[in-house]
Amino acid sequence: MDTMIIEKLKNKVKSGELIDKAEALSLIDAPLEPLCKAANEIREHFCKNDFDICTIVNAKSGRCSEDCKYCAQSARYCTGAEEYPLISTDEILKLAKYNDERGVLRYSIVTSGKKLNDKEVDALCETIRVLNQETSVSVCASLGLLSYEQFKKLKDAGLKRVHNNLETSRNNFKNVCTTHTYDDKIESIKNAQKAGLEVCSGGIMGLGETMEDRIDMVLDIRSLGVRSIPVNMLNAIKGTPYENNKRLTNDDMCRIVAIFRFIIPNGAIRLAGGRGLLPDKGKACFTSGANAAISGDMLTTSGITIENDMKMLENLSYKAAMING
Repeated sequence: MDTMIIEKLKNKVKSGELIDKAEALSLIDAPLEPLCKAANEIREHFCKNDFDICTIVNAKSGRCSEDCKYCAQSARYCTGAEEYPLISTDEILKLAKYNDERGVLRYSIVTSGKKLNDKEVDALCETIRVLNQETSVSVCASLGLLSYEQFKKLKDAGLKRVHNNLETSRNNFKNVCTTHTYDDKIESIKNAQKAGLEVCSGGIMGLGETMEDRIDMVLDIRSLGVRSIPVNMLNAIKGTPYENNKRLTNDDMCRIVAIFRFIIPNGAIRLAGGRGLLPDKGKACFTSGANAAISGDMLTTSGITIENDMKMLENLSYKAAMING
């Protein structure tokens, strides 16, 4: 019976219809192998073998005012994370060129803190102009809860996409962070979209949320028209309130990305932080509906080298290509 549900929903999705919450919930206890196989068929149907690969640079680190319980960069926790202000254009450009030469398509400038001030935004605008002149990477950024005016300035400078994770469901958000709200996140996403920017938004798995929370989050992301969905697996950092959270398994992550693929069939389901904790570095997820990844090092933890990721993509018959929207 469970496999019949999988087939029914797979065919519904492939015909161009969207599944609702009740239908997504029905996949929670479905047999894993058939679920992942069906999700992979949906991925092939809508996205072929395109694989959207990006890298990030930690351009401003630590001293964050917010109390997100998972984060090594919060000033409220003693984690030993590096602390430094916004780095120079030259430093950001050097890393962008390194990634460009290795076939990376997107390069994201990530900064700590609730949001950048106007002076920092102006500095980044100049950096973005230089990156667009001297590299072929598509420039993205994760800069906090900016205003429409700030996003518009960045868009005019050549920024293509903004990253802003919802992190978890509306219901669970208050358990994760108290210094800003779920609605603050949504407002910032809408500000970026109004400015003409693409948006990348997902969450962190392993914050104490239920599968229903994960589904609620992705349904909200879908309602916002977002098609790049980072799926982070919590890397429990010593010194944070979540340092003892139970680590998710390979099977957990495969089920998560498979269900997300059923919900957003034409998107880039992007394995992000924590992928290096998986024994196969995400390979099983890439045959379960995921078709994008952040490569290289993360913000405060080591990642997987670009070279190793490119080899894995080749072995899985993927080709590096941007999935837009």
